Amino acid sequence: MDKPQFFITDVFTDKKYGGNQLATFYRCESLSDSDMQSIAREINFSETTFITGNKDDSFSVRIFTPKEEIPFAGHPTLGTAHVIKNRLGLSTDDTVLLDLKIGKIPVEFSDSGELWMKQVVPVFAKTHDSKHFAEILGLEPAHLVERHPVQTVSTGFPTTIVPLKNTAALKEIKINKDLYFSYVENEESKIFLVFAPGGYEADQTLGVRVFADYFGIEEDAATGSSNGALAAYLSKHQVLQQKKIDIKVGQGYEMGRPSTLLLRTQSTNDQIQVYVGGRVVDVAQGTWA
Repeated sequence: MDKPQFFITDVFTDKKYGGNQLATFYRCESLSDSDMQSIAREINFSETTFITGNKDDSFSVRIFTPKEEIPFAGHPTLGTAHVIKNRLGLSTDDTVLLDLKIGKIPVEFSDSGELWMKQVVPVFAKTHDSKHFAEILGLEPAHLVERHPVQTVSTGFPTTIVPLKNTAALKEIKINKDLYFSYVENEESKIFLVFAPGGYEADQTLGVRVFADYFGIEEDAATGSSNGALAAYLSKHQVLQQKKIDIKVGQGYEMGRPSTLLLRTQSTNDQIQVYVGGRVVDVAQGTWA
């Protein structure tokens, strides 16, 4: 039996060694669930994906963090679709359909080079005590925007969205791990996305940081699933004074891995549809011994 092949890509960037790292494995028939988890722990990226087959018009893909399998994640979806089409040549279509635990997610390849994923319809869950979140983030309550809620939103993976007043506060975050783990123990959302106006580059509308220590990811460099939840939140609460969102977001700068994510929304029949886009760069490939 052929040994598994792997491909390393950087996602949500147009330069090597930026964005978020992804390892994607192909020819995985010989790998058990525990093998996949062990490989993901060995790679130690925020996520590792395994292409486990294809049927009809879709490709079955599993996603693992260093600690556990998860149903959906953004940069693994784009990166894996890129590998399927551009590295393995398994599809010639402009849209690649991934069959994930959360369901089937289409990834569209644009003429300009960006890949776009259509995420599932957002679910707006509970709101949270902003003062307690300020404590978890190591900030003063005055750093949070009072008129917008701290709220859990999901477009496939629940994320708690926290609005800050400025990027200065964003850069000052120091997670209190005891409070974080105590809080997420009984919460649906284990991931916090904190955002502020201004971004890191002139063409970015917002700056973002994402924390997911529960999954072995102290901070994430580029998080497509959580930014999808952010896009839905921005639209619902009209944070940018409009329901339709079409912006660039910066993430990963504090980690030395600058990332750019494209967020769009459309609204039909009071339902928000979320799209998250970005570029993918090839870094390496090989055979797993």
